[in-house]
Amino acid sequence: MSQQERSGASILVQGLIDQGVEFIFGYPGGAVLPIYDELFGDQRIRHILVRHEAGAAHAAEGYARSTGKPGVVLVTSGPGATNAVTGIADAYLDSIPLVVITGQVPTALIGTDAFQEADTIGITRHCTKHNYLVKDPSELKATIEEAFRIATTGRPGPVVVDIPKDVQIALSNGEADSGSFVASERYQPRTKGKADKIAQAVAMMSEAESPVLYTGGGVINSGPEASALLRQLQDLTGAPVTSTLMGLGAFPADHPDWLGMLGMHGTYEANMAMNKCDLMICVGARFDDRVTGRLDAFSPGSKKIHIDIDRASINKTVPVDLGIVGDCATVLQQLIDAWANDKNGRKAKDLGEWKARITGWRARESLAYPPSKDTIMPQLAIERLFALTKHRNPIITTEVGQHQMWAAQYFHFFDPNKWLTSGGLGTMGYGMPAAIGAQLGNPNDLVIDIAGEASIQMNIQELGTASQYRLPIKIFILNNEYMGMVRQWQELTYESRYSNSYSDSLPDFVALADAYGWKGIRIESEAGLDAGIEAMMAHDGPVIVDCQVSKDANCYPMIPSGAAHTDMLMYGDQVEGTMDDEAKALV
Repeated sequence: MSQQERSGASILVQGLIDQGVEFIFGYPGGAVLPIYDELFGDQRIRHILVRHEAGAAHAAEGYARSTGKPGVVLVTSGPGATNAVTGIADAYLDSIPLVVITGQVPTALIGTDAFQEADTIGITRHCTKHNYLVKDPSELKATIEEAFRIATTGRPGPVVVDIPKDVQIALSNGEADSGSFVASERYQPRTKGKADKIAQAVAMMSEAESPVLYTGGGVINSGPEASALLRQLQDLTGAPVTSTLMGLGAFPADHPDWLGMLGMHGTYEANMAMNKCDLMICVGARFDDRVTGRLDAFSPGSKKIHIDIDRASINKTVPVDLGIVGDCATVLQQLIDAWANDKNGRKAKDLGEWKARITGWRARESLAYPPSKDTIMPQLAIERLFALTKHRNPIITTEVGQHQMWAAQYFHFFDPNKWLTSGGLGTMGYGMPAAIGAQLGNPNDLVIDIAGEASIQMNIQELGTASQYRLPIKIFILNNEYMGMVRQWQELTYESRYSNSYSDSLPDFVALADAYGWKGIRIESEAGLDAGIEAMMAHDGPVIVDCQVSKDANCYPMIPSGAAHTDMLMYGDQVEGTMDDEAKALV
């Protein structure tokens, strides 16, 4: 091999280094062995060996969400790629920047049903921002550059680069040959809002008598400056703030104008404010069905401003009066500047009456829950976990289910990039590998995965990954021996016919922790709750806490599927009858 010529695998690894990649989350196989051989002994990138390719994708998501940097995944062809698809789809729906490198059978064998062949490009076409099948090593350098640009700019998301084994071995100088593929400039997302629309938005905000700032994950994705600018704009306008599940942390939970999360399990005051406002300013959210409830009853009397980097999101679900395409941080800065520079000196209206109405809604205490005489209420477990760990400002990941919603309701966030959860796809098994990625990206932070006993088993093999790399993550299991959210819906809509929702034959989580070299702690009573959490905190290695909570506790408040924001259920409300088939289909 001449000095100028390098293998495709070498070009790929150098391209990743040029992009500043710190970690690759992966699992080797025959179709990527040339790349693994290139990584052997290279100290510039640290490879993290997971136990399952889904774990690699979720770990990369956790790294990306907590650091703001793109996550990188490396898996083999066939089952390696298909195992990663759930994580890819999860990242796509939650706008997480990933670059996923997949091996492929040699070019000449593509389409022959060769061993471990799968149509990775076809399979991932609808759950990636873009994907590539690279057939010439001379295209690799430019492909990697463009893949990272696409993944991290505009609305972030996953990009797949599928590389046949012969392309990894073939020699090239690494530069695109004349007339061949070069990095494209066709992808140019708009980041700055149009001046006339900025002026119109400022006028609408200054005239509003009952405005609400409705914020989403786009504020987090735009970087920490977007969260700071959101707080500045709120200070100028006085508008109360609510957030989607993915946007928690962009606005501090201890601010008097914080309404809490909105939507299906949001607070009464957040949902009522959204329903009764005269102006809704949506910043980096997409009007998800878990937020809107019944569309024809969603904030029927308000004017709506929608700020989003993705032009396809504007007017997609909810018609708006003013759409502004642009990056959240850039547009928020434009709004602040326009407000300050207005000749007349913009001043927000007196919102005293509006905030008095909100105070009335707060008085409903929608997050109140009944005490339990015999068992630990899961809400109390989260409240105590928050109280005893908040001084460390931890990063919280979750699995998916009731525990996820309780964490969103009762754990409070004051900064962006501290809350990592699966929102759009709702992927059980997300939280523990995401905690691994977050801990690697933030080695000095406390990282806690709040889990359910069913969901944690989806990727429980990743306990070995944390052990191998000596990652001191903590797993706090709310163990109610049920697939809790499934059980809750079966109680409310299927006359308590608990079909296959009981978690039978559960492992002994404390013994399992010991088997993997972790510390295991079991909490069985309210009297031992604080001591168990403190013991978790005192241990400097990985810990599993098996917190045994009430088996029949439900997650409230709740908007039943197909209902309006004004039709929230809270503890003590009675559900009459069962839902019709149309409503059940929306669950």
